[in-house]
Amino acid sequence: MNSPIPLTALALACAALVAGALVPFQAGSNAALGRALGHPLWATVTSLLVSLLVVLPVLLAMRVPAPLLGPAAQLPAWAWLGGVAGVIYITAALLLTPRVGAGNFIVCVIAGQMLASLLIDHFGLMGLPVKQANGGRILGVALILAGMLVVQWTTRSESSPPSGPASTNLSAATTTSGAP
Repeated sequence: MNSPIPLTALALACAALVAGALVPFQAGSNAALGRALGHPLWATVTSLLVSLLVVLPVLLAMRVPAPLLGPAAQLPAWAWLGGVAGVIYITAALLLTPRVGAGNFIVCVIAGQMLASLLIDHFGLMGLPVKQANGGRILGVALILAGMLVVQWTTRSESSPPSGPASTNLSAATTTSGAP
């Protein structure tokens, strides 16, 4: 019999839940920003600049020491791809959310995250410890993927494009980017 979840683990899970709950708001606000700025890539740039402006005072307030550039320079190339992934995610969110809706977009994001996480854990990629993809973990991810399909199939397709002065530019950008 499993022991109850420790309070610390529960608090961390709640913090992750709150962080996850913010993601659809990020997608929606970036989509609106893209429409207002006239092109989705300007929204990506603006979002990343706002992130920088928010984190710099936090670094200063917490008196975080300067980064260790020597060890960072020794990292493998893949360690620097987090920023690229951030740009891809933010841009995809602001292009796709207005077209498919926040719920449909986020359920696909979560399914993709879980599938990739299962593979990263199973093979111990990116310097993380190996956590085997056992039957329970595979079943859990399969259920998430099935849930994603249910959400997609049961969502009515009333794709009305967002209104606003830059909605034409956003629509043009989504069609030329190959987004659905």
